Amino acid sequence: MSGGDGVNGMSGMSGMNAINDMSGMSAGRLGDLLGISRPVVQGPFGGGLSSVALTAAVSDGGGLGSYGAHILTPEEITDLVGELKARTSHPFAVNLWVPLEDEARPWPGAAELAPHIQRLRPYYDELGLPAPQADDVTPGPDFDAQVDALLAAAPPVISVVMGLPPKRVMDQARRRGIPVIGTATTVDEAVALETAGIDAVVASGADAGGHRGAFLRPVRESLVGTFSLVPQVADAVSIPVIAAGGIADGRGMAAALTLGADAVQIGSAFLATRESGASAAHKRALSSPEARTTVLTRLFSGRTARGIANRFVRDLNPYEETVPPYPVQSALMQPIRREANAREQADLSSLWAGQAAALTVGSRGAQDYLTWLMDDFHKHQMA
Repeated sequence: MSGGDGVNGMSGMSGMNAINDMSGMSAGRLGDLLGISRPVVQGPFGGGLSSVALTAAVSDGGGLGSYGAHILTPEEITDLVGELKARTSHPFAVNLWVPLEDEARPWPGAAELAPHIQRLRPYYDELGLPAPQADDVTPGPDFDAQVDALLAAAPPVISVVMGLPPKRVMDQARRRGIPVIGTATTVDEAVALETAGIDAVVASGADAGGHRGAFLRPVRESLVGTFSLVPQVADAVSIPVIAAGGIADGRGMAAALTLGADAVQIGSAFLATRESGASAAHKRALSSPEARTTVLTRLFSGRTARGIANRFVRDLNPYEETVPPYPVQSALMQPIRREANAREQADLSSLWAGQAAALTVGSRGAQDYLTWLMDDFHKHQMA
């Protein structure tokens, strides 16, 4: 079914069918799969940026609200799904990160961690934090335990990023009737996800904010822009395609659906809404002139991610290839990120943002934004 002769001629059909269905407030194939009425998915923010209020608001507004759970323990995931089910009767997704193979290496010892802690010492000192001891720097929750808890809690939708879900996860999700959404940064990744049994794929262009999800090739070989990636993925797979990256208004949404996407996934614009878990400083930055300049950096987590350039990124730019990989760098940075956010100190915060972040408008509720987005989409659809 992937990339066969019968698919190429349909590159624009799914998107155009979704556009044609908009007048009836249908979300086309993705709506049929997930039970949503608007072809809009809220990006699943990690690192405490998601909130139950935002996820529920988007779902209640007809889109697919999402919650990034990759830092949560299994017990917290169980509680989260229960809380979301209590807050909304509409479909929502919970997202996990699939571990990359190179993250299975042994956890570093004190001697190996020492230079990395020392590099960050000026920032611990600036924020009045004690530098962590090696014994305090530990891995995050185990993925297998997380996904087992998520399957048992049975959210309406599961989404994943960074790789292919294990076969046992796909088998259990199918038995439980839970659709699974995967994330691809290249055509090859999209084909691999469809082959693995994924029900829908996010085509995540290099424009997108936050962490890059490349898993077949290095990130530097997987930086395809959204509007180059979407039509190629739509040609190559038969499952619904969700365009992500550089989409913040109706113009971007209309373009994505015209190119063959069934829906759009929007991150930065939802991150700027009142309900998101982003700090006030982060939200202000998203709609500021500074948001016109974003960079790809490993400095905050050890994985490549797109965010607004700030003092921390510029200070440590020479060490982009030196910092340890995820999750070690993420663990070392966690105290700095938390304290900087608490102090509204944007120059030391991870200001995740996509390349269209400057199009966002702050201090707006999520449902207000979703309604405006659909109105703006219809305006440009008819233009």
